[in-house]
Amino acid sequence: MRLVLVGPPGAGKGTQAQYIASNLSIPKISTGDIFRANVSGGTELGKLAKTYMDRGDLVPDEVTIAMVRDRLAEDDAQDGFLLDGFPRNVSQAEVLRDMLKDWGQTLDLVLELVVDDEEVVRRLAGRRTCSQCGRIWHVEFDDKKDDICDACGGRLFQRDDDKEETVRHRLEVYQEQTAPLVSFYVEEDILVGVDATGPVEEVTQRAMEAIRPYMG
Repeated sequence: MRLVLVGPPGAGKGTQAQYIASNLSIPKISTGDIFRANVSGGTELGKLAKTYMDRGDLVPDEVTIAMVRDRLAEDDAQDGFLLDGFPRNVSQAEVLRDMLKDWGQTLDLVLELVVDDEEVVRRLAGRRTCSQCGRIWHVEFDDKKDDICDACGGRLFQRDDDKEETVRHRLEVYQEQTAPLVSFYVEEDILVGVDATGPVEEVTQRAMEAIRPYMG
């Protein structure tokens, strides 16, 4: 099955992508993972990508598309895949459609995780990251009253892209550039929306129920 996952930042795409891909026995292909690997590795691409990511902006299309094309051409993606973080706009969606067409393939389904803006701000702006082990805590969900990691004793900090003003900017960018994907895929007649609020397990169950009718 060839599947795309869309939704605003903070909708839980990364978490759901992992569970859904595992349930369907297909590789999860995340542009976010590729970008983070480059950033942590200090590559030139990583340095460039970080300047965009820290502002809450998107990495330029040509860089993203080249990485995705190479990844989809690998052996493990030939019988299906789940794309998380790509396409982010209509022009990328058109490139993906044409790319797959050249390979004699089509998308089976686009799953939209639906969550309102204030819930996104609540989820992301409350996150704190451990400076030592990298674990993420939440001031509300984990009831963190201090800035010390319970796992290793490291100092917790708020990442630049988790600050409220950056989160709200990311949501604006999403509405301007990514939300039109919904209309594009509605016209393609392959988009299904899923309520992404509530416990992770419930969201996964809703997602799998939505996917089931499209499975061959």
